[in-house]
Amino acid sequence: MSDNSIKLTSFNPGSGCGCKIEPSKLHEVLKSSNFDPNQSFDKLIVGHDQNDDAAVLDIGNGQALVHSTDFFTPIVDNPFDFGNIAGSNAISDIYAMGASPDMALAILGWPIDKFGSKMAGEVLAGARESCKKAGIPLAGGHSIDIPQPIFGLSVTGRVGIGELKKNNGARPGDLLYLTKPLGIGLIATAMKKELANDDDTKWALETMKKLNFEGAELSGINGVNAMTDITGFGLAGHLHEMMKASNCSALIDYDSIPKYNYPRLKELYSLNCMPTGTTKNYIAYHKEISKVNGEELFVLFDPQTSGGLLISVDPKDKSKTETILKKYGPINCIGTVKDRNEILISLI
Repeated sequence: MSDNSIKLTSFNPGSGCGCKIEPSKLHEVLKSSNFDPNQSFDKLIVGHDQNDDAAVLDIGNGQALVHSTDFFTPIVDNPFDFGNIAGSNAISDIYAMGASPDMALAILGWPIDKFGSKMAGEVLAGARESCKKAGIPLAGGHSIDIPQPIFGLSVTGRVGIGELKKNNGARPGDLLYLTKPLGIGLIATAMKKELANDDDTKWALETMKKLNFEGAELSGINGVNAMTDITGFGLAGHLHEMMKASNCSALIDYDSIPKYNYPRLKELYSLNCMPTGTTKNYIAYHKEISKVNGEELFVLFDPQTSGGLLISVDPKDKSKTETILKKYGPINCIGTVKDRNEILISLI
């Protein structure tokens, strides 16, 4: 029998993408996994060596198979919304490679005795809604009975090899764009603490459920040199990974970064709504980022769930890129790519 008095978000201090293993620990995990960087597979185009969003396999005829898995603990208490957000978040990994999704499989870990089967079905229904919007089937999956709820998708897509977008192609002179506002981590924490108001909650749900369709359309632009999505490591962490992989540095205009209602974010920060993932991200990346104040820290390192795309674009294709971005939301150019120096991210 299910216990409806227990909230879905009560199981883990870091919910959504904020429950990711912190970057330094993740590197230790991979280092201990017997990964051999010299081992090659002829058809594997992208593995995990550059921290890309998905693995990519050459399937012949100039086509590539793109595959990713993404799951997390509940970020909201409503089961349908949880499934919808988790679905959108997982599908985003495919769009972030410039690919179009083809099919998804569900990954469900569920405490049946605590929450019952009906609620698990509502989670799946939410994910089906995300898949429906993306035009793909939720074709099956795997489930286990465990003490803590988790949910996500394994998603497969395709892209022409010449249109594949990775995170290591940024070039000096490129313009940097961000497609969704920051602040999800703070709002999600406020929701857990019952400090979020209706506007906070409405914005967070709409933002996390929004699919990054523009990623697939941007694949046809040669000057889109690099792309990734912003999730648990925050803008600073994912931009750091892009710059490190590309052997470049970034100059960011902090005021140009899209954010949820900034005075409200500062208010929630003062109410101790900063998620634990923010501090973990800061510890992992701050050494190669210019000094930040407290307000910049809680925005730049805020862990996002189903966040926007970070895109590095050759200025010659600025107009083409902005035409596509305008179809899906505001155009937010947040900075430029520079030659590599010891500081990977500088603020102006």
